[in-house]
Amino acid sequence: MMRYLLIFMVLLLATGGRAQGFVWTPGLQRAYTDLTKGRLQTARQLVRAEPDTPANGLRLFVDDYVDMMTLLSSDDDQLFEKLADKESERLDQLDSFDKNSPYKRVILAEVRLHWAFVKLKFGKEAAASWDVIKAYKLLAENQRLFPAFLPTYKSLGVIRVMIGSVPDSYAWVPRLLGLRGSVRDGLADLQRAQRDSVFRTEARLAELLISAYVLRFTENDETNLSRFVAESPDNLLVRFFAVTTAMKNAHSEQALAWLATRPGGPAYVTLPVIENLLGDIYLQKGDYATALGHYKRFLATYRGQNLLKDSHYKRFLCYWLAGDDTRARPELTHVLATGRSTVEADKAAQKLAGTYLKSFPGQRQRVLMQARLAADGGFLDQAIAVLKPYSEATFQTVAERAEYQYRMGRIYQKQGNVPAAIGAFERSIVLSEPDQLSFGATSALQMGYLYQQQRNVPRARQAFEKALNYKHHEYKNSVDNKARAALNSYQ
Repeated sequence: MMRYLLIFMVLLLATGGRAQGFVWTPGLQRAYTDLTKGRLQTARQLVRAEPDTPANGLRLFVDDYVDMMTLLSSDDDQLFEKLADKESERLDQLDSFDKNSPYKRVILAEVRLHWAFVKLKFGKEAAASWDVIKAYKLLAENQRLFPAFLPTYKSLGVIRVMIGSVPDSYAWVPRLLGLRGSVRDGLADLQRAQRDSVFRTEARLAELLISAYVLRFTENDETNLSRFVAESPDNLLVRFFAVTTAMKNAHSEQALAWLATRPGGPAYVTLPVIENLLGDIYLQKGDYATALGHYKRFLATYRGQNLLKDSHYKRFLCYWLAGDDTRARPELTHVLATGRSTVEADKAAQKLAGTYLKSFPGQRQRVLMQARLAADGGFLDQAIAVLKPYSEATFQTVAERAEYQYRMGRIYQKQGNVPAAIGAFERSIVLSEPDQLSFGATSALQMGYLYQQQRNVPRARQAFEKALNYKHHEYKNSVDNKARAALNSYQ
């Protein structure tokens, strides 16, 4: 009798019966691994081949991951409307699983976070926020009940970093909602999650992205990122996020090399946005004809509404910087007439297009833009060559002078000339403060990083706090998040 009982228990665990509820079958493991590599088509086939009975919560999780990746990559509004009910359906199914499983709350939270990312992409910020709040509470409860369960810490760490980087003026909101977190705790959670064999890749990627987009990306981070790419030759998502990170940190030549060797084929998810990134790199390099070709291909293949304004604005830049004002002007009209203003790039494009249509930019602004683009890509010799014939006195408006000093500060910073960079940033702040120009906020942020690099904590804190004091500018969200994250690192 005992023998038959043991056989029954083994079969029950192996088939993922309701008593177990969450089983990583070989097929689901392969599907999830493929998803983390961007191999959407093979993952979808593996999930469909997986038996739906007896019910397995991890099958629901992977199936939901497939839908998230499909929606995030396509940006298809009609498909979003078609799939939107899947969230509540899967949450209802997961609710019936054993509450004593350490996986239940984690997978409920993961599904909510999947749809939070999707809703943010489709401009539904309020609904996305509630999903994040509910996910946090599920994960915090799971940590309390199962403190040794490593999968809890992957998404909990990300949310804690988000909470910890909320600006002071809004810090009462997470406290009111019962949300607790800091950048330091969130990063510790992500490092802990990397000990889990299943979620290691996602946790590692999340930590690097937080370093790039919330904190200051260090030389050590750059080394780790390059190692991550080298270790993941068949991973399109690691390559994609490595490219965006490299571009954000003024290493566009490295980004171009990574794009040239990215994995591809019918198994991988289609990412039209890569054409947009290629356009940006060639725009930075001053190769306007090649950049226009990539933006054209993006607009022809992309089905969503995000980045349309940004792409038309970049096409305007290509024509305008090449001296073709006649073909540049219609692109400004396209900026105002197409897409939506959900992401920061589109918001900035909308604002600039409206400004330029009222007052078309002149030669001095052309010089500043060429220098900005070259410096943003890390093409410092090119940026210096553009600005060398000019000085602050060359520029007539206060905004132009503030921008000139900020651009010089960024060039000096990237060259490692800290005293010259701080001097330029300080001058930009002086020029920016009366009208609360964005160049003052961004100069203060970068100056904070420089003092942080020198381990001058009082001056670093002062600079980050100054960055937060700028009340209204187009980059306030990102500047405030980074400044707040930097200040929280001292707590």
